[in-house]
Amino acid sequence: MAASRRLLAIADDLSGAAEVAAALHSRTTRSRVLLIGRPGAVNGGVARALRPRHPGEATVLDLDSRYRPATEAAEAVREALRLSSPDENAPDALDTLVLKKIDSLLRGNVAAEIAALGEGGAGVVLAPALPIAGRVVRSGVVHLGGVALHESDAWRAETLPPPASVAHALGGLPTALVPLTTVRASRRTLLTALRTAAAAGRVAICDAETDADLDSVVEAALAEGPRMRLVGSGGLALALGRHLRTTLNAIGAGAAPAATGKRGAPAADAAPAAPPADMAVGAARAAASPASAGRPVLVVVGTAEPAAAEQVRRLVEDGAVHHQLPLAELLSGGAPVRLPPLTAPVTVVSLGAPSGAPDPAPPHGAVATDTAPLPSPRPAPEAIAPAAAPGPAPSPTPRPTPDTPPTPASPPVDTADRTGPDRPDGQTGKQPGAVSGRRLVLGLARVIGDAVAAHHGAVDLVLTGGETARRVLDALAVAELDPVGQVHHGAVHLSTPDGRSVVTRPGSFGDPDSLRQIVQALRPHSTEWKVTP
Repeated sequence: MAASRRLLAIADDLSGAAEVAAALHSRTTRSRVLLIGRPGAVNGGVARALRPRHPGEATVLDLDSRYRPATEAAEAVREALRLSSPDENAPDALDTLVLKKIDSLLRGNVAAEIAALGEGGAGVVLAPALPIAGRVVRSGVVHLGGVALHESDAWRAETLPPPASVAHALGGLPTALVPLTTVRASRRTLLTALRTAAAAGRVAICDAETDADLDSVVEAALAEGPRMRLVGSGGLALALGRHLRTTLNAIGAGAAPAATGKRGAPAADAAPAAPPADMAVGAARAAASPASAGRPVLVVVGTAEPAAAEQVRRLVEDGAVHHQLPLAELLSGGAPVRLPPLTAPVTVVSLGAPSGAPDPAPPHGAVATDTAPLPSPRPAPEAIAPAAAPGPAPSPTPRPTPDTPPTPASPPVDTADRTGPDRPDGQTGKQPGAVSGRRLVLGLARVIGDAVAAHHGAVDLVLTGGETARRVLDALAVAELDPVGQVHHGAVHLSTPDGRSVVTRPGSFGDPDSLRQIVQALRPHSTEWKVTP
């Protein structure tokens, strides 16, 4: 890859965008995250922001498209590609390398976004394996811990069945399987397979079980140039980051000065695999500014994943103050929910107190575990014109978020206005037993935005779940983030233009000490950290 080539990475949610930015960011390859939004909401200012500030810079876009209608998601991808090269006659118009980040479990608008990515004759190489998380692709089927995706419970929160293969997830797009034997053959053999698929207008679906397999896919695809577009999970982003660092170092780009944040802290290299927790925490501490030591940390848990309750419990055990927000009040549209002043070193906010529950803020040291399910902000499924397989239209039942557990019982709030983005048919009224996921997350974001605005001074944030992270940063008018480092796999430390820390993490990621590690990395002396067996 030439040192001057631009790199555009596109993600469908903020936690994914942060993961990619951390994977690509190093002392030889700089990266930044831009929060773009829905199609049609962009302007010339965004187009200017997309222009690289440094040679070889990676621009990572959060399109906020995972829970939008498929047609909107596809148009968001097209618009991002147009904005990245507004002048097709410019010398560098065809010199932009494109990476599309997708969910390793194939959730979201995968088919529609890949269809848009391949328009205009671009080749598409799809490798969704994530070896670091035990997610591999064999014979075109995603496996988790040796179990095929469609035979696992990974889609237990979804109303639709999981795809039986990666090709099935693409909804009728023409595909070509690149088996593991070809991936592990010579680079010429693999490149020939990718070229053949592209010439036939087919998405090349690559098997991969190891990081070395993903390295081979990246090297072969890049040998073909930027007209071969890469699609995959964080594993492919890590492979691309390794390739860029190796290539740029080989041509002398290693002499480039280290990227620094607004506070002058050197940006940490993203490791090719998850580093040990103590090493990652140490790197994050080193990147923190001494001026941040007195700032409060606000941890926002916008998920009902069962593991999150234990993560919160351990933070509270360490001295954090915990507030649970009542769902009914968030949805009612009445008096706004208010948090007390952020006087504690660490405050945790979560969803969960059902209607009629006692005080939403449990006593210090107590964590309620009856968290309510957080339904999906996604509108009803729709037909995908460029990628839909023939057959009956899918069920209009909204899908829960990937971060929520199965919910055998009805949600505790039995009425919710489903207008606007929550009712694509435009109808109004109440639906018994339904909770608007979009309204819940927006309500949560308003509470956080008000609390941060009321605080005299800066507040650092830990945001779990891509949808929650995006809505909170929207409420705070944050549109750009610079990577600092990683605390652990998936937990990415970023910096706002004014120097505040933001750590994003998918809701279902991390062991029981995940939030504890993140807070300790940001504030090593904010609480009395104990050892929990």
